[in-house]
Amino acid sequence: LFEWPSPPGDIPEWALEEASPWRNLDDFDLLVLAEEKCGRVVELKHVPLPGALWGLHVARGSRARIYVNRRLPQIWRRFSLFHELYHLLNHKKGEAFWSGTATPMSSFEHQADMFAWAAIREEWAEGVL
Repeated sequence: LFEWPSPPGDIPEWALEEASPWRNLDDFDLLVLAEEKCGRVVELKHVPLPGALWGLHVARGSRARIYVNRRLPQIWRRFSLFHELYHLLNHKKGEAFWSGTATPMSSFEHQADMFAWAAIREEWAEGVL
């Protein structure tokens, strides 16, 4: 059902720097920091999602919710959380806006993946999760 990506050979310096304050935080502390950064009340829900959908986020007004597929192993739930968190913090105008720009959506997905890899790299290397 799921295909597990291999870690990238190199993680860009920008991703390592942006992910630094997020590393090794538990879910509660992640949400507190996310709320500070985006100015919204952020909720995290682990739910069964269809097919190979790892996660998604919804933001409206002063609230945001990140949904992570609970069928994923723990390390990939963390990856998905950080991936969606990056979108929430950096791609605030939504897919409809960004798909109308000259920048391909794959670029935004790649950025979110690099941030997620940077955020979990220590946990991945240590096999913590």
